[in-house]
Amino acid sequence: MARWIEPVILEGDRVTLEPLTAAHADDLIDACQDGELWKLWFTFAPSPDRVAAYINAALAGRDQGDLPFAVRHKASGRVIGSTRFFRVDEDHRRLELGHTWYAAAHQRTGVNKECKWLLLRHAFETLDAIAVEFRTHWHNRASRAAIARLGAKQDGVLRNHTVSEDGVYRDTVVFSIINQEWPAVRQNLRFLMARGGP
Repeated sequence: MARWIEPVILEGDRVTLEPLTAAHADDLIDACQDGELWKLWFTFAPSPDRVAAYINAALAGRDQGDLPFAVRHKASGRVIGSTRFFRVDEDHRRLELGHTWYAAAHQRTGVNKECKWLLLRHAFETLDAIAVEFRTHWHNRASRAAIARLGAKQDGVLRNHTVSEDGVYRDTVVFSIINQEWPAVRQNLRFLMARGGP
């Protein structure tokens, strides 16, 4: 029996989203070194020595229904980051979009908008999802602002949601887009992409 979410390649003007594999490791090591992303305490990107484990964990999640992607920059041909569908609830046609990070050189360049456009269009127009959720750290203000710019609405804050390895509590901000909102969100994303910029 086919799963609700199957591996797929999503192609835009700037990026191609392709199913993540171990073959993407070298490019992802370079990507995470650009900006030393693993040092940001309020988000997660792997350190260079943890990229293989990151990919292995993502692929294990794929076996449970997740769909991790490598983000390939079309102009350079290089993989510049990663994103994924996860916490997939096939019975209720809901999923979360996250684990997203890009090399610093590709942040605020329009790459994120196009990735979200490709993923949301696939979720709502191909998978017929009824809701797509986003979560981010309370202190990740840039991420919160970027999610809101997409047109997602804040559902709430999960206080003391998780505890980090060093014992720090995380408040998680939850956003979502529901299927009835997709036409307006789609129109907004088209406008933002046509206007250009980050």
